[in-house]
Amino acid sequence: MNSLLIGLFSLMSLLAADDGADLLFAGDAMQHQAQLDAARQPDGTYGYDGCFDALKPYISSTDFAVVNFEASLGGAPYSGYPAFSAPDEYADALIDAGFDFFLTANNHILDRRDRGLVRTVETLRTKEIPFTGIYRNQTERDSQVPVVVDVKGFKIGILNYTYGTNGIRVVTDAVVDYIDRRQIAVDVDRARRNGAELIAVCLHWGDEYHLQPNASQVSLAGYLTDSLGVEMVIGGHPHVIQPMEMRIGTGGAKSLVVYSLGNFISNMRTPDTRGGAVVKVHLSRTPQGKAVVDDASYRLVFTIPASDTGNFRLVPAEACDAPAWRDRCRLFTQNAEAVFSRYNKDVRRDTSAITIPGFE
Repeated sequence: MNSLLIGLFSLMSLLAADDGADLLFAGDAMQHQAQLDAARQPDGTYGYDGCFDALKPYISSTDFAVVNFEASLGGAPYSGYPAFSAPDEYADALIDAGFDFFLTANNHILDRRDRGLVRTVETLRTKEIPFTGIYRNQTERDSQVPVVVDVKGFKIGILNYTYGTNGIRVVTDAVVDYIDRRQIAVDVDRARRNGAELIAVCLHWGDEYHLQPNASQVSLAGYLTDSLGVEMVIGGHPHVIQPMEMRIGTGGAKSLVVYSLGNFISNMRTPDTRGGAVVKVHLSRTPQGKAVVDDASYRLVFTIPASDTGNFRLVPAEACDAPAWRDRCRLFTQNAEAVFSRYNKDVRRDTSAITIPGFE
């Protein structure tokens, strides 16, 4: 009877995946002081109304959305750069925008030291939003890594590592996942043994403000795709976009490398840091039932700073509705497209229409 049930469940999973599935990865969700000031309410609480309304339909249209949560939930007093501590309401706003999973291994996760890390873990668990990258102790990590999620019948392993934490080290039992090839290899193997059909390794790496990957990024990406067989390598940290590549391996298997998605939302002010990209990854199955990365596309996003009457707003770059910011958005878009048109490999721009509330 158990064998029959298991077989039936497997068949149902394959049937559910017949139409494929779409994953979405977003870049660095920052929380600078100006964003805090705009979100602060008269009663001392924080509200993010309007921040993500223009992108919410697009995010929610995918089957599983992942964001790099580049702040700690370290509690009050809240602060932006250089020691980030975001209000809990910021996490709520990203969840409400449609995100299903948070990446937490980044260089700012220890900005409020071990206590901030632990509070971040506990707060995200209370909110029941899955995440990976940080843990209260090694026992917790051992029980939770790798994360394998079911997205319309596709079993996806998600791993997350950072190059460092700005020179701050843990002094308790808390654990941050740092980039280490041997550990990544162990985690990838465990993910496969735990049923992962496809694996996304999400990395906080690279040189800030550089539009091209450095040699270390290129080397590590090659190791992950060629030696470990990882199907998706998704990068963040440089705060600017970097190229995307759909690689074709032995036997025609595809693997996606995104060196940097840039900023998802922030108060950074240089032309290339005012926006970023989100990447949509379409999964499908071969006639034999094997899960594969089938296609990938990107969409540029742009942050409009707060006005006297509202919050910071994230919009599709092609739909910047603030006259004072259209020239800056156009410049960001031109620079990003110049990089992508020259260096991207088989990752196209998503030109599908988005219905944006209130936008004409």
